[in-house]
Amino acid sequence: MNRALVMADRNRKELFRDPLSYVFCLAFPLVMLVIMTVINASIPPEAGNTVFRIESLAPGIAVFGQTFLMLFTALSVSRDRAGSFLTRLYATPARSKDFVLGYLLTMGELSFLQNVIIYVASWGISLIVGEPLNPAGLVLSLIILQLSAVFFIGLGLLFGTLFNEKSAPGISSVVISLGSFLGCIWFDAEGLGGAMLTVCRCLPFFYCTKVGRSALAMDFGAPVFWVPLLVTAGCAAAVTVISVLVFRSRMRADLA
Repeated sequence: MNRALVMADRNRKELFRDPLSYVFCLAFPLVMLVIMTVINASIPPEAGNTVFRIESLAPGIAVFGQTFLMLFTALSVSRDRAGSFLTRLYATPARSKDFVLGYLLTMGELSFLQNVIIYVASWGISLIVGEPLNPAGLVLSLIILQLSAVFFIGLGLLFGTLFNEKSAPGISSVVISLGSFLGCIWFDAEGLGGAMLTVCRCLPFFYCTKVGRSALAMDFGAPVFWVPLLVTAGCAAAVTVISVLVFRSRMRADLA
């Protein structure tokens, strides 16, 4: 565990030295939160569009921000591999799980900070628009969303391990687009129905957003909370295990 903490401390310093991490992980989600709130104010009530209402928008923006954690994780891992930093560390007693845990801890901390900032801003907006959010729901959703953060960070670890520093950002950008669209952050797939809803339900992004919204609303029905929670937790665990195995395999290949 000490080795993982040392690795996490090093990653934390590298991350917070990069100004782009502040722009994409903190500032950009807040800007989108404000923009979508303004757009919602211009949508007539008879349209029946609830996606941009603050109780739905806040968890959606939080998940959207987590997709950028995947990008920065992939960049960090791929850069470390390209710079032979990890290769030198392979000679130490540290194991693959120590390296993976180090990245998870760093990005997990950033995710929690990101979500706190988004939710504090959302709570302020909710008071301004006259739709106050439930504080208990905010706390619960904040905790639940760490599961989706682990999922996206795990994807970043996987991409950073499999691809080089030029390819990893491109792959991550594709997943960011898919995650934000098929995660139903910007539209209501359940209201739309049809083939689009079927496609969304086949991917984990939909469940990451849904469980965050259900937790905020304190809606604990099985279809809207427990099923998405289990899917999100299962995907987070599966991606993390796969990342460790792939990282270990690449670690052995680099040492050979």
